[in-house]
Amino acid sequence: MTLDEMKPGQECRILKVNIGGATGQRLLDMGFIPGTKVRVIRNAPLVDPVEFNVRGYHVSLRHSEAKGVEVELQ
Repeated sequence: MTLDEMKPGQECRILKVNIGGATGQRLLDMGFIPGTKVRVIRNAPLVDPVEFNVRGYHVSLRHSEAKGVEVELQ
């Protein structure tokens, strides 16, 4: 399962970041590290972006970025 498939209120644990280059590094820098717990806060009314709670702060990602983060439900 990937982050873009998650619904608001669900929690998961990151397994792997499948995006390379600058975008993948940026996700890692923002705390999307394997083993980290993530909670989906909400989806924007027009689909993008999706807001997540990661390590105590809120981060918004596009669905295309969230699709590259592999997770498992908690």
